[in-house]
Amino acid sequence: MISRNIPLFALILLLLAAPLFAQSDSRVGTTAANFLELGFGGAGNAMGDAYVSMGRDLSSVYWNPAGLGYMERNQIILNYQPWILDINTSAVSAAFANERLGAVALTLYQTSYGEEKVTNTDMQTGTGETFDGQDIAVSATYGRKLAQWFSFGATAKYVTSRIWHERAGAVAVDLGAIVNTPFFAWSDKPGDGLNIGMSISNYGTKMSYNGIDLKETVDIEPDENGNYAYIPTRFETEGWELPLVARIGASIHPLISGGHRLTVAVDFLHANNNSESMNVGAQYSLAIPAVGEFYLRGGYKGAFMTDSHYGLTVGGGMRLDYLHNQSLMIDYAFRDVDLLGGMHTYTLSFLF
Repeated sequence: MISRNIPLFALILLLLAAPLFAQSDSRVGTTAANFLELGFGGAGNAMGDAYVSMGRDLSSVYWNPAGLGYMERNQIILNYQPWILDINTSAVSAAFANERLGAVALTLYQTSYGEEKVTNTDMQTGTGETFDGQDIAVSATYGRKLAQWFSFGATAKYVTSRIWHERAGAVAVDLGAIVNTPFFAWSDKPGDGLNIGMSISNYGTKMSYNGIDLKETVDIEPDENGNYAYIPTRFETEGWELPLVARIGASIHPLISGGHRLTVAVDFLHANNNSESMNVGAQYSLAIPAVGEFYLRGGYKGAFMTDSHYGLTVGGGMRLDYLHNQSLMIDYAFRDVDLLGGMHTYTLSFLF
Protein backbone atom coordinates (compact mmCIF):
# COMPACT_ATOMS: atom_id res chain seq x y z
CA MET A 1 0.00 0.00 0.00
CA ILE A 2 2.75 2.45 0.92
CA SER A 3 4.71 1.80 -2.28
CA ARG A 4 1.58 2.51 -4.37
CA ASN A 5 0.92 5.80 -2.57
CA ILE A 6 4.45 7.19 -3.09
CA PRO A 7 4.04 7.89 -6.84
CA LEU A 8 0.64 9.46 -6.11
CA PHE A 9 2.17 11.81 -3.52
CA ALA A 10 4.92 12.82 -5.96
CA LEU A 11 2.31 13.48 -8.66
CA ILE A 12 0.36 15.77 -6.31
CA LEU A 13 3.52 17.80 -5.64
CA LEU A 14 4.20 18.18 -9.35
CA LEU A 15 0.61 19.27 -10.07
CA LEU A 16 0.73 21.88 -7.33
CA ALA A 17 4.05 23.17 -8.65
CA ALA A 18 2.85 23.40 -12.27
CA PRO A 19 1.40 26.95 -11.97
CA LEU A 20 4.76 28.19 -10.69
CA PHE A 21 6.72 26.90 -13.67
CA ALA A 22 4.16 28.41 -16.02
CA GLN A 23 5.13 31.92 -14.94
CA SER A 24 6.87 33.87 -17.73
CA ASP A 25 8.19 36.83 -15.69
CA SER A 26 9.84 37.35 -12.34
CA ARG A 27 7.10 39.49 -10.73
CA VAL A 28 9.62 40.97 -8.30
CA GLY A 29 8.01 42.81 -5.39
CA THR A 30 4.51 41.40 -5.87
CA THR A 31 4.12 39.28 -2.72
CA ALA A 32 3.49 39.93 0.95
CA ALA A 33 5.01 38.33 4.07
CA ASN A 34 8.43 37.99 2.43
CA PHE A 35 9.97 37.20 5.81
CA LEU A 36 8.96 33.64 4.93
CA GLU A 37 11.92 33.59 2.50
CA LEU A 38 14.65 34.45 5.02
CA GLY A 39 15.46 30.85 5.96
CA PHE A 40 15.53 29.05 9.29
CA GLY A 41 18.60 27.54 10.90
CA GLY A 42 22.29 28.33 10.70
CA ALA A 43 23.13 25.07 8.92
CA GLY A 44 20.90 25.68 5.90
CA ASN A 45 21.75 29.38 5.70
CA ALA A 46 25.50 28.66 5.77
CA MET A 47 25.12 26.20 2.88
CA GLY A 48 23.63 28.83 0.60
CA ASP A 49 20.08 27.64 1.36
CA ALA A 50 20.82 24.40 -0.54
CA TYR A 51 19.07 22.27 2.07
CA VAL A 52 15.92 20.73 0.62
CA SER A 53 17.52 17.26 0.49
CA MET A 54 19.78 17.73 3.53
CA GLY A 55 17.44 18.29 6.45
CA ARG A 56 17.29 15.54 9.04
CA ASP A 57 16.55 17.73 12.04
CA LEU A 58 14.02 20.28 13.25
CA SER A 59 15.17 23.01 10.84
CA SER A 60 13.47 20.88 8.15
CA VAL A 61 10.18 22.54 9.07
CA TYR A 62 11.32 25.41 6.83
CA TRP A 63 13.28 23.70 4.01
CA ASN A 64 11.40 20.43 3.63
CA PRO A 65 8.93 19.05 6.20
CA ALA A 66 9.77 15.51 5.06
CA GLY A 67 13.07 15.80 6.96
CA LEU A 68 11.20 15.43 10.24
CA GLY A 69 10.55 11.81 9.33
CA TYR A 70 14.24 11.01 9.91
CA MET A 71 14.41 12.57 13.37
CA GLU A 72 15.32 10.11 16.12
CA ARG A 73 15.22 12.49 19.11
CA ASN A 74 13.10 15.34 20.38
CA GLN A 75 14.51 18.78 19.62
CA ILE A 76 14.05 22.46 20.47
CA ILE A 77 15.52 25.23 18.28
CA LEU A 78 16.01 28.93 18.97
CA ASN A 79 16.94 31.01 15.92
CA TYR A 80 17.85 34.70 15.67
CA GLN A 81 18.70 36.81 12.60
CA PRO A 82 19.51 40.51 13.09
CA TRP A 83 19.50 42.57 9.91
CA ILE A 84 19.57 46.17 8.74
CA LEU A 85 17.55 49.17 10.01
CA ASP A 86 16.38 47.44 13.20
CA ILE A 87 14.84 44.56 11.24
CA ASN A 88 15.14 41.40 13.33
CA THR A 89 13.81 37.90 12.77
CA SER A 90 13.52 35.23 15.42
CA ALA A 91 11.97 31.79 15.60
CA VAL A 92 11.39 29.04 18.12
CA SER A 93 10.41 25.48 17.28
CA ALA A 94 9.89 22.23 19.17
CA ALA A 95 9.51 18.72 17.78
CA PHE A 96 8.52 15.42 19.35
CA ALA A 97 9.74 12.35 17.50
CA ASN A 98 8.50 8.78 17.57
CA GLU A 99 10.24 6.13 15.48
CA ARG A 100 6.98 4.41 14.58
CA LEU A 101 4.54 7.33 14.30
CA GLY A 102 6.81 10.07 12.93
CA ALA A 103 7.51 13.56 14.26
CA VAL A 104 5.28 16.53 15.07
CA ALA A 105 6.63 20.10 15.35
CA LEU A 106 5.23 23.47 16.38
CA THR A 107 7.01 26.62 15.14
CA LEU A 108 6.68 30.36 15.70
CA TYR A 109 8.36 32.83 13.31
CA GLN A 110 8.46 36.55 14.09
CA THR A 111 9.92 39.55 12.24
CA SER A 112 9.90 43.09 13.64
CA TYR A 113 10.72 46.19 11.58
CA GLY A 114 11.53 48.68 14.31
CA GLU A 115 9.81 52.04 14.86
CA GLU A 116 9.48 55.10 12.62
CA LYS A 117 8.08 58.58 13.18
CA VAL A 118 4.55 59.38 12.02
CA THR A 119 4.61 62.40 9.69
CA ASN A 120 2.08 64.30 7.58
CA THR A 121 2.06 67.33 5.29
CA ASP A 122 1.59 69.72 8.21
CA MET A 123 4.10 68.07 10.56
CA GLN A 124 6.83 66.74 8.33
CA THR A 125 9.32 66.28 11.17
CA GLY A 126 6.91 64.12 13.15
CA THR A 127 3.64 64.26 15.02
CA GLY A 128 5.10 62.81 18.20
CA GLU A 129 3.69 59.38 17.39
CA THR A 130 5.56 56.35 16.12
CA PHE A 131 4.47 53.36 14.07
CA ASP A 132 5.93 49.92 13.62
CA GLY A 133 5.40 46.71 11.69
CA GLN A 134 5.49 43.04 12.55
CA ASP A 135 5.03 39.72 10.74
CA ILE A 136 4.21 36.45 12.51
CA ALA A 137 3.72 32.88 11.31
CA VAL A 138 2.57 29.95 13.43
CA SER A 139 2.85 26.46 11.97
CA ALA A 140 2.28 22.81 12.78
CA THR A 141 4.34 20.20 10.90
CA TYR A 142 4.13 16.43 10.59
CA GLY A 143 6.78 14.24 8.98
CA ARG A 144 7.01 10.49 8.72
CA LYS A 145 9.42 7.95 7.26
CA LEU A 146 7.37 5.42 5.30
CA ALA A 147 10.44 3.40 4.31
CA GLN A 148 14.18 3.64 4.84
CA TRP A 149 14.43 5.33 1.46
CA PHE A 150 11.34 7.59 1.54
CA SER A 151 9.89 10.24 3.84
CA PHE A 152 7.11 12.78 3.41
CA GLY A 153 5.91 15.76 5.41
CA ALA A 154 3.33 18.53 5.50
CA THR A 155 2.96 21.86 7.29
CA ALA A 156 -0.13 23.96 7.99
CA LYS A 157 0.53 27.60 8.91
CA TYR A 158 -1.23 30.83 9.72
CA VAL A 159 0.52 34.04 8.63
CA THR A 160 -0.33 37.49 9.93
CA SER A 161 1.15 40.88 9.07
CA ARG A 162 0.69 44.23 10.81
CA ILE A 163 1.65 47.75 9.69
CA TRP A 164 0.65 50.18 12.46
CA HIS A 165 -3.15 49.71 12.76
CA GLU A 166 -3.60 47.65 9.59
CA ARG A 167 -3.55 43.86 9.65
CA ALA A 168 -3.70 41.03 7.14
CA GLY A 169 -3.83 37.27 7.49
CA ALA A 170 -3.53 34.14 5.37
CA VAL A 171 -3.35 30.38 5.70
CA ALA A 172 -0.90 28.20 3.79
CA VAL A 173 0.55 24.71 3.54
CA ASP A 174 3.97 23.23 2.77
CA LEU A 175 4.49 19.80 1.26
CA GLY A 176 7.71 17.85 0.87
CA ALA A 177 9.32 14.50 0.13
CA ILE A 178 12.83 13.04 0.44
CA VAL A 179 14.11 9.98 -1.42
CA ASN A 180 17.34 8.25 -0.35
CA THR A 181 18.83 6.36 -3.29
CA PRO A 182 21.64 3.79 -3.30
CA PHE A 183 23.48 5.58 -6.10
CA PHE A 184 27.10 6.55 -5.31
CA ALA A 185 26.63 5.11 -1.80
CA TRP A 186 29.63 4.38 0.41
CA SER A 187 27.74 1.81 2.46
CA ASP A 188 24.35 0.18 2.89
CA LYS A 189 23.38 2.78 5.47
CA PRO A 190 20.33 4.85 4.32
CA GLY A 191 21.35 8.37 3.43
CA ASP A 192 24.93 7.57 2.44
CA GLY A 193 24.08 7.73 -1.25
CA LEU A 194 22.48 10.29 -3.51
CA ASN A 195 19.57 11.98 -1.70
CA ILE A 196 16.81 13.80 -3.57
CA GLY A 197 14.40 16.26 -1.98
CA MET A 198 11.53 18.41 -3.21
CA SER A 199 9.14 20.77 -1.49
CA ILE A 200 6.50 23.42 -2.09
CA SER A 201 6.30 26.23 0.47
CA ASN A 202 3.61 28.83 1.25
CA TYR A 203 0.85 27.48 -0.98
CA GLY A 204 -2.08 29.47 0.38
CA THR A 205 -4.55 32.32 0.34
CA LYS A 206 -3.89 35.99 -0.40
CA MET A 207 -3.30 38.67 2.23
CA SER A 208 -5.49 41.79 2.22
CA TYR A 209 -4.85 44.58 4.75
CA ASN A 210 -7.65 46.13 6.78
CA GLY A 211 -7.76 48.54 9.73
CA ILE A 212 -9.01 51.80 11.17
CA ASP A 213 -6.70 53.95 9.03
CA LEU A 214 -8.57 52.74 5.95
CA LYS A 215 -11.89 54.09 7.27
CA GLU A 216 -13.05 57.60 6.32
CA THR A 217 -16.20 59.70 6.06
CA VAL A 218 -17.00 61.00 2.59
CA ASP A 219 -19.54 63.44 1.17
CA ILE A 220 -20.74 61.51 -1.87
CA GLU A 221 -22.42 64.66 -3.37
CA PRO A 222 -20.24 67.62 -2.33
CA ASP A 223 -22.01 70.05 -4.70
CA GLU A 224 -25.53 69.32 -3.44
CA ASN A 225 -27.25 70.19 -0.18
CA GLY A 226 -29.54 67.94 1.80
CA ASN A 227 -27.72 64.66 1.15
CA TYR A 228 -25.78 62.61 3.61
CA ALA A 229 -22.60 64.61 4.07
CA TYR A 230 -20.66 62.11 6.14
CA ILE A 231 -20.99 58.62 4.73
CA PRO A 232 -18.78 56.01 6.50
CA THR A 233 -16.53 54.39 3.91
CA ARG A 234 -13.62 51.99 3.88
CA PHE A 235 -10.80 51.79 1.37
CA GLU A 236 -10.47 48.24 0.08
CA THR A 237 -6.95 46.98 -0.56
CA GLU A 238 -6.00 44.33 -3.10
CA GLY A 239 -4.98 40.85 -2.04
CA TRP A 240 -1.27 39.99 -2.05
CA GLU A 241 0.00 36.49 -2.69
CA LEU A 242 2.39 34.74 -0.33
CA PRO A 243 5.94 34.01 -1.60
CA LEU A 244 5.29 30.61 -3.14
CA VAL A 245 8.50 28.62 -3.68
CA ALA A 246 9.08 25.25 -5.33
CA ARG A 247 12.39 23.55 -4.54
CA ILE A 248 14.00 20.42 -5.91
CA GLY A 249 17.52 19.40 -5.05
CA ALA A 250 20.03 16.66 -4.42
CA SER A 251 22.96 16.00 -2.13
CA ILE A 252 25.84 13.56 -2.29
CA HIS A 253 28.80 12.55 -0.12
CA PRO A 254 32.11 12.61 -2.06
CA LEU A 255 33.97 11.57 1.10
CA ILE A 256 33.05 9.34 4.04
CA SER A 257 36.03 8.05 5.98
CA GLY A 258 36.04 7.33 9.68
CA GLY A 259 34.66 10.41 11.38
CA HIS A 260 35.14 12.58 8.29
CA ARG A 261 32.23 13.35 5.96
CA LEU A 262 31.99 15.80 3.06
CA THR A 263 28.57 16.62 1.64
CA VAL A 264 27.78 18.65 -1.47
CA ALA A 265 24.24 19.87 -2.22
CA VAL A 266 22.47 21.76 -4.99
CA ASP A 267 18.91 23.15 -5.07
CA PHE A 268 16.90 24.53 -7.97
CA LEU A 269 14.19 27.06 -7.10
CA HIS A 270 11.22 28.58 -8.84
CA ALA A 271 9.33 31.36 -7.02
CA ASN A 272 6.25 33.36 -7.89
CA ASN A 273 8.05 36.65 -7.11
CA ASN A 274 11.44 36.15 -8.74
CA SER A 275 13.29 34.37 -11.51
CA GLU A 276 14.53 30.80 -11.38
CA SER A 277 17.73 30.33 -9.42
CA MET A 278 20.14 27.76 -8.07
CA ASN A 279 21.70 27.39 -4.61
CA VAL A 280 24.81 25.33 -3.96
CA GLY A 281 26.47 24.38 -0.70
CA ALA A 282 28.95 22.08 0.99
CA GLN A 283 29.45 20.78 4.51
CA TYR A 284 32.46 19.12 6.11
CA SER A 285 31.81 17.32 9.39
CA LEU A 286 34.15 15.67 11.86
CA ALA A 287 32.68 13.26 14.38
CA ILE A 288 34.61 12.62 17.60
CA PRO A 289 33.33 9.72 19.73
CA ALA A 290 32.06 10.68 23.19
CA VAL A 291 32.45 14.38 22.30
CA GLY A 292 30.18 15.21 19.37
CA GLU A 293 30.52 16.58 15.87
CA PHE A 294 32.01 19.74 14.32
CA TYR A 295 30.95 21.39 11.07
CA LEU A 296 32.36 23.78 8.46
CA ARG A 297 29.96 25.03 5.79
CA GLY A 298 29.93 27.24 2.74
CA GLY A 299 27.80 27.96 -0.30
CA TYR A 300 26.40 30.36 -2.84
CA LYS A 301 22.80 31.59 -2.93
CA GLY A 302 20.96 32.94 -5.97
CA ALA A 303 23.06 31.68 -8.86
CA PHE A 304 21.49 32.51 -12.26
CA MET A 305 18.90 34.75 -10.58
CA THR A 306 18.10 37.93 -12.53
CA ASP A 307 19.58 40.94 -10.70
CA SER A 308 20.54 38.81 -7.71
CA HIS A 309 21.57 40.56 -4.51
CA TYR A 310 22.72 37.34 -2.85
CA GLY A 311 26.10 35.69 -2.95
CA LEU A 312 28.57 33.75 -0.80
CA THR A 313 27.62 32.15 2.49
CA VAL A 314 29.86 30.69 5.20
CA GLY A 315 29.42 29.27 8.66
CA GLY A 316 30.03 26.47 11.07
CA GLY A 317 28.74 24.72 14.12
CA MET A 318 29.13 21.99 16.66
CA ARG A 319 27.14 19.30 18.41
CA LEU A 320 28.21 18.42 21.93
CA ASP A 321 26.95 15.10 23.29
CA TYR A 322 26.10 14.51 26.92
CA LEU A 323 24.86 11.62 29.01
CA HIS A 324 21.35 10.19 28.62
CA ASN A 325 21.32 10.79 24.85
CA GLN A 326 21.24 14.57 25.20
CA SER A 327 23.04 17.05 22.92
CA LEU A 328 23.59 20.76 22.53
CA MET A 329 23.99 22.24 19.04
CA ILE A 330 25.31 25.68 18.09
CA ASP A 331 25.29 26.93 14.48
CA TYR A 332 26.31 30.20 12.86
CA ALA A 333 25.93 31.52 9.31
CA PHE A 334 26.96 34.66 7.45
CA ARG A 335 25.33 35.63 4.17
CA ASP A 336 26.38 38.40 1.80
CA VAL A 337 23.37 40.48 0.71
CA ASP A 338 25.13 42.93 -1.62
CA LEU A 339 24.21 46.57 -0.89
CA LEU A 340 22.35 45.57 2.27
CA GLY A 341 25.52 44.23 3.84
CA GLY A 342 25.90 40.96 5.71
CA MET A 343 23.21 38.90 7.40
CA HIS A 344 24.01 36.78 10.45
CA THR A 345 22.15 33.73 11.72
CA TYR A 346 22.57 32.34 15.24
CA THR A 347 20.98 29.02 16.11
CA LEU A 348 20.89 27.17 19.41
CA SER A 349 19.20 23.78 19.73
CA PHE A 350 18.76 21.02 22.27
CA LEU A 351 18.27 17.33 21.49
CA PHE A 352 16.90 14.91 24.07
